[in-house]
Amino acid sequence: MSANKIQHKVNHVALVVDCSGSMQPHQDQLIRVVDEFVAGLKAESDKLGHETRISLYSFDHKVENLVWDMDVKHLPSMRGLYKVKNGATALIEASLKSLDDLGHIWEAYGEHSFLQIVVTDGEENASGGDRRHDGDMTVLGPWLDKIAMKMGSLPSHWTSAILVPNSLAKRTAQNYGFPAGNTAIWNADSQEGVEEAIGTVRAAATGFLRGREKGVRGTKNLFAVGQDISVDDVRANLEPVPSDKYRLLKVDTEVEIRSFVDSHPDVTYERGSCYYQLGTRVQVQHDKDVIVVEKDTDRAYTGDAARGLLFGTGIQGTVSVKAGHNPKLEVYVQSRSVNRKLKPKTRLLIML
Repeated sequence: MSANKIQHKVNHVALVVDCSGSMQPHQDQLIRVVDEFVAGLKAESDKLGHETRISLYSFDHKVENLVWDMDVKHLPSMRGLYKVKNGATALIEASLKSLDDLGHIWEAYGEHSFLQIVVTDGEENASGGDRRHDGDMTVLGPWLDKIAMKMGSLPSHWTSAILVPNSLAKRTAQNYGFPAGNTAIWNADSQEGVEEAIGTVRAAATGFLRGREKGVRGTKNLFAVGQDISVDDVRANLEPVPSDKYRLLKVDTEVEIRSFVDSHPDVTYERGSCYYQLGTRVQVQHDKDVIVVEKDTDRAYTGDAARGLLFGTGIQGTVSVKAGHNPKLEVYVQSRSVNRKLKPKTRLLIML
């Protein structure tokens, strides 16, 4: 490649959405929040100067491509494209088809990365044939081999992730080959759960695009936050909290938040004044504030832009997130619970 040639970044995103009969209560909500997800991709791509192309698939016992590798700026609404059907769930077949299709994209020029996100509210019961009625699972064997082989051979600049309805489905997805850090659970039994799922996906896609700026082309920890931001990002976008307005306390053993605060004579528990250190996966509601702390200096930063910096701009609902590894920064989330369990080897930030 010549020295003056621009190696532009091209992101190929495939969103693979369950349209089996059980998704019927969520159809209108899903259309709206997918449209918001696409808007987030557009905004972040414009900000970073990336070319982002999107493919959309829906699946019940049949897999259908709705949009193929279209510039995200030109994607129409999902309304008129996505429709729930009365079918079963060909989860493996849909996952494989979208990956196989993306494999036909020519990568000779530009720096390409691939991101597949699958959203389902059920478990596999139809790849190779609808087995809802005859119960014959023997036909599934070859499909299990296919997806395990495909997932095990994905290049390092490919990321495959999935949202599933429960812990059993999460273990099953990991057996298929989806990395544990790229597998998350969403509440498939409520309208709020659909919005949370797409909010989580949107936050993940934002982090994915930002990671590209730092040279990360693929990840096995997609549903984590904070690993893609720098101290410079924080200082440029957030507001410093005066040092006399907060305290940081070490947590040595698992303990309820209120009793922990009350055990320190110089601070008082007040609902909403405590921020726990983000670690394992939690749900962060839309009205919860976040604070970012520099590890070396314990300087704290917050403000209206904090959620956007961490989760992506424009996300209005709940997101399901865990902490990514960042050697310079820690993320703290507001708690209004009197009995939240604080984890050992973390810290609690208290606003005074």
